[in-house]
Amino acid sequence: MVLTGASGFVGSNIAKVLSDVHGDDVITDRVDLFDADAIGRHVASAGADGVIHCAIVNDWDRMLADRHWAWDAYVSSTRAYAEAALGVGAGFVLVSTDWVFDGTQGPATEDEPPNPVNLYGFLKASAELVTLERNGAVARVSGVNGTHWSRPTTPRAQDPGFGYFVASLVAALEAGQPFTVWEADDINMVASPSLASMCGEVMRAILGQDQNGIFHCCGADSVTRRELAYAAADVFDLDRGLLRFAPPPERTPMPIPYDTSLDASATAERLGYPLPGLRELLTAFRTERHKGRVTSFLA
Repeated sequence: MVLTGASGFVGSNIAKVLSDVHGDDVITDRVDLFDADAIGRHVASAGADGVIHCAIVNDWDRMLADRHWAWDAYVSSTRAYAEAALGVGAGFVLVSTDWVFDGTQGPATEDEPPNPVNLYGFLKASAELVTLERNGAVARVSGVNGTHWSRPTTPRAQDPGFGYFVASLVAALEAGQPFTVWEADDINMVASPSLASMCGEVMRAILGQDQNGIFHCCGADSVTRRELAYAAADVFDLDRGLLRFAPPPERTPMPIPYDTSLDASATAERLGYPLPGLRELLTAFRTERHKGRVTSFLA
């Protein structure tokens, strides 16, 4: 399996699921995202039966300042990987996002037309079209939490989305320190939480079943940031009294969708697995954190 972005948060979980749970050979060689020829040669020489494209650039300032660079980093790289996979008869999965929606239509189903409100969502929605036109699969992740297996600490405590939220909250409360949950009208306040390792399981199932089209990688429940914070404190047996609630310290450089909750029932039916509830996901995260191993939801 060729996997891009394996050193990132979601990518490190996909790699761990593929290798540790299923014993797959995972090829994570770094390739220049801006070099379509190099991408084509890499996929052709790998001899893999599947490609998961998870790599992104996460520099919002540069994305806004250089739209050509941003387009090539997201859309052109996706086209190159999708065409390379198609050329060797390998399955292709693009890791996409709930931010392809504008934050007003949640819970969005798999066939809901995207309507992004920021450049990141626009680039991901464009990459989705490139993927679907080449008979690939789109795996939209939502409210992703879990363990970052490539680094000992999270790169930030909180962001306008749900990334790193539970890990940072748990780390603070375990140390007896207060944790401030951001609440504001101009950030992502509602989502359908997932566990990054669960997302990896869904993507492997997509490839294993030779599926294409759009899939939603998330659990059964949609929650606010406050609801997720309380649930995490309860599942990890931590003190709710240490939770604080306040607006973020500074505004974000892009508009942020408010409600990005997803409906994954069609995905669950197509792949043949029950959607995990919020507490089931958090319990699995607790196992990851305390025992260093991932839980297979599709086993």
